[in-house]
Amino acid sequence: MAVTRRAMLQAATAAGVAGAVGLTRPAVAGPAAASPAGDVVGKVTVGYQGWFACAGDGAPINGWWHWSHHWSQAPSATNKAIVAWPDVRDYPATYRTAFNALGNGQPASLFSSYDQSTVDVHFRWMKQYGIDTAALQRFNPTGGEGPTRDAMAVKVRDAAEAHGVKFYVMYDVSDWATMQTDIKADWTGKMRAHTSSSAYARQNGKPVVCVWGFGFNDNQRPFAPEPCLDVVNWFKAQGCYVIGGVPTWWRTGDRDSRPGFAGVYHAFDMLSPWMVGRIGSVADADNFYNVATVPDLAECTAHGIDYQPCVLPGGVTERQRAHGDFMWRQFYNMGRAGVPSVYISMFDEYNEGNQIAKTAESQAWVPTGSGLLALDEDGTPCSSDYYLRLTGDGGRMLKGQIPLTAVRPTPTSVVGGGDTLPPTAPGNLRVTAVTGTTVTLAWIAAGDNVGVTGYRIRRITGDTATPVAAAGANATTLTVTGLTASTSYTFDAQALDAAGLASEPSGRVTATTAGDSPNTDLARHRPTTASSHTQAYGSAHAVDGDPHTYWESANHAFPQWLQVDLGAATGVGRVVLAVPPSPAWAARTQTVAVQGSTDGVSFSSLRGATALTFDPSRGNTATLSLPAGATARHVRLVFTANTGWPAGQVADLRVYGA
Repeated sequence: MAVTRRAMLQAATAAGVAGAVGLTRPAVAGPAAASPAGDVVGKVTVGYQGWFACAGDGAPINGWWHWSHHWSQAPSATNKAIVAWPDVRDYPATYRTAFNALGNGQPASLFSSYDQSTVDVHFRWMKQYGIDTAALQRFNPTGGEGPTRDAMAVKVRDAAEAHGVKFYVMYDVSDWATMQTDIKADWTGKMRAHTSSSAYARQNGKPVVCVWGFGFNDNQRPFAPEPCLDVVNWFKAQGCYVIGGVPTWWRTGDRDSRPGFAGVYHAFDMLSPWMVGRIGSVADADNFYNVATVPDLAECTAHGIDYQPCVLPGGVTERQRAHGDFMWRQFYNMGRAGVPSVYISMFDEYNEGNQIAKTAESQAWVPTGSGLLALDEDGTPCSSDYYLRLTGDGGRMLKGQIPLTAVRPTPTSVVGGGDTLPPTAPGNLRVTAVTGTTVTLAWIAAGDNVGVTGYRIRRITGDTATPVAAAGANATTLTVTGLTASTSYTFDAQALDAAGLASEPSGRVTATTAGDSPNTDLARHRPTTASSHTQAYGSAHAVDGDPHTYWESANHAFPQWLQVDLGAATGVGRVVLAVPPSPAWAARTQTVAVQGSTDGVSFSSLRGATALTFDPSRGNTATLSLPAGATARHVRLVFTANTGWPAGQVADLRVYGA
């Protein structure tokens, strides 16, 4: 089992937090960041262990991984590796332990991270409570834990894609003597494949990877600066955006930091100094605002480095949490310093007790005789999801969605015990098909603290939203019927729960139903763009109706593309292209593919590369028929060859409905 990070940090705590100083720095008007907002800059990221397994769950580790000290034996009051008990009421699958029953008489059961249903629950919570990104912890994968960790990466990817949450790989080099060569092989042979996922985090257009542990002044990470710098530069050469999980005192190069690592620290794209074990009270947090957060941010800004400090809920066993005041003070301090990005330590770290995932709220939900504390350890009742709710509010404050305030706005419990938390909004609403009288929509499922009971689709007209269709709890697609041909419609979607609460609306989509006649040119005088053009032969000439003006791409530089925006997603049946008529232009053959998009960003193939002959005897015109059900707002033509001239050429681009 990997040694916990906290164990080697406790010794330096006193040196770091002694003597809190006055809080006189004024609030900062806006966030400071070297990079624009992306999947980590300006976002709330959580550390995700995903390292719990149970006997009988099918995991290659084949034991009670991280639940007990002796993995071959069921966890119990005398064989436990955790200091906090999870609330498992939301998990579809749990496993009986050797603990006594809970205080309410229910059996003491635990979840397995190896179950896909568990990871789905965790990522549903992330989406529901406003967490943007998960950093999947990856320790040395070359030993016996490797196959289970490999499987967990796949499960995290699937859950992130399903719930609209981003993720990235976070390597922890603790006790990894052959790290310098192994980490490169692991990335190229295994982990890099996950960057093809739509859910893999990107910053500045680059896939994100984090390396935690360079520069720490302890025996678990005895590396010299040179191999560490080699690894950082190697990842950057692979096109990655690289985060460094670094010592608290990276800037001063003392205490928990080895000397001589300044060059390594400054090589990272983002720095995330470790904080667990460093602070444990509001006074500590205020001191660190002055001695670490503010000067760290200034140092990073001066070197063009992004900054992602830790925010921690505090240890349950150490009674640090102060019913959320400790964690909120950190959020407030980050906000008034102008910090745009934070890393929550951690999501599911029940071993150290600094988890935000749902946790036993009282002794009624803790095994009797276990000695474990619940979230009400200081006498204040807290709901099991309290720290998830607190994280959501903290993130909204840092993003400017609620005012900056030193007063914690999150109630510790839901008043009256009723369900007052609405579902999350359906994600990625999109048009998947259009006919003359129907529009088919699809979305990513919403989450809810109790359960989504259904969805409703609303038609938007001006400032009015009118429900027009409904779908069941498990639906992710629906066809709106009874529409009028050749008409533009705008829709959004809401999720509903059993308490009658509705989510915030999804993003809006607009679709135009197909025309009564397939002979209406949808492209005429519509906005166009192109990969390039030569001299005055711009893309607008292709839709101006004049057969003698034309678009021509840069010469000798295939592939090239020409694109038209139809204004709304609509059914498309064929594309007609022409070049200027004879005798101006001789015969030629152009190779053209057709792509479609509803958002102008993600394109799919509507027709593969096709050789089109433009014959003067037939008006120099050619037609590309599209498959039934094809839908697009943005139609893109990709040119890869032309026998008459070394460029793409179009005098007339016409798009017709299905």
